[in-house]
Amino acid sequence: METLNRYCLALDLKNDPVLIAEYEAYHQAVWPEILQSIRDSDIRHMEIFRVENRLFMIIEAGPAFSFEKKQAADAQNEKVQEWETLMWKYQQALPTANPGEKWIPAQSIFKM
Repeated sequence: METLNRYCLALDLKNDPVLIAEYEAYHQAVWPEILQSIRDSDIRHMEIFRVENRLFMIIEAGPAFSFEKKQAADAQNEKVQEWETLMWKYQQALPTANPGEKWIPAQSIFKM
């Protein structure tokens, strides 16, 4: 059985109930081009969880996945750029994020 790599990332939403509801609605019907771009990068499984306005994304990816390759492919994909621009209406960077940085990788501190 193939071993997948797991990544956990965090990002905040703007703390507005209307915007949070809209963001969740978009994620009930993610555009097909976005789902295809995720699959094309060798992401096999992705989930996003929310606590209040904080999001946690869990990615399980195959060996061909890298954040650098995904970022490069996304930069060339007009639909992904359109989606990212739209999502930024709802998102806000974590307080410790660098300029232009959205999802921040979480550090694993416990495993059983």
